[in-house]
Amino acid sequence: MKRDVEWMQTGGVDAGQSVLTGFKPQHAALWGKHPLCIRHALGSTGLFSDYALAELIEKCPRENYDLLHMGAQGSKHMETWTEGEFGEASGREVIEAIKTGRLWLNLRRLHEFDPRFRELLKLMFDELGELVPDIETFKHNMSILISSPGAQVYYHADVPGQSLWQVRGAKRVYVYPPLAPFLPEDQLERVVLGLTEEEIDYHRWFDDYAEMRVLKPGEMMHWPLNAPHRVENLDCLNVSVTTEHWTDEIRNMYAVRYGNGVLRRWFGMTPRPPSSPCSRGPAFWAKAALAATVKKARLMKGSEFQRWVNWRLDNSAEDGMAPIEPYLR
Repeated sequence: MKRDVEWMQTGGVDAGQSVLTGFKPQHAALWGKHPLCIRHALGSTGLFSDYALAELIEKCPRENYDLLHMGAQGSKHMETWTEGEFGEASGREVIEAIKTGRLWLNLRRLHEFDPRFRELLKLMFDELGELVPDIETFKHNMSILISSPGAQVYYHADVPGQSLWQVRGAKRVYVYPPLAPFLPEDQLERVVLGLTEEEIDYHRWFDDYAEMRVLKPGEMMHWPLNAPHRVENLDCLNVSVTTEHWTDEIRNMYAVRYGNGVLRRWFGMTPRPPSSPCSRGPAFWAKAALAATVKKARLMKGSEFQRWVNWRLDNSAEDGMAPIEPYLR
């Protein structure tokens, strides 16, 4: 890979630095129960300039990023997206391609290959643990999303607890109630089983019941578990951070839904959805055991969603994307 930046530690965090600078006492009571928008200070770390992002892109292992082309403007479904790779493009060239194209780059699990983000992730969840003492989180994860002007993320639901931190640019975020008809239980089970890439059915009238916010730099949003949402970038490059976390309750809900998905898919049953808080009675343990058995034996392998990589960035190509021999991610 061509390198046009110095290999230096660009930016970082100081011990004791506050991240959730706009956190108010009522936010603790509302956390995980209602969509929240809170001021943050990630932009002051120096980790999100073009220079810093170009450096990060160049050190990112192949297994830690997704580079997607979103298809023609107005496409309605994620099936139109195609996946590519950096090829020989430098970090700066990747960013320029995103600024002028219809691209969406997800740098995943940053803590695995960059100690600065490992420190930042720890700082963020240490602070959250102090501000919301009623929850105990684990299995923390952090990603950076760099996306083109006008890009969109389709209506979908995530499995773990998730927050979206806007650093550069602005976007409209629509958050919907985490219940039917906005979130059919059978479709959420398919997401949990990995049979679909988080996308679920969407109808335009859902917007009448959504909470919409234009998310600006220095603002983060957190919403209730599994709440469906979709995102529309404004006419500007967007740089955002996503954080994920698990709790015992989230893990229990996941286990029940995984078991329910197996029962529905393989045995034609209509299982009872989990309640919140998730009961740990005999039905829970039976479904959790079923989920553990299926996962350990990898019985869903072959049915899980997969995406082919079939192009690479190339300035000499007419559209900046050169075809390659396709391979599975």
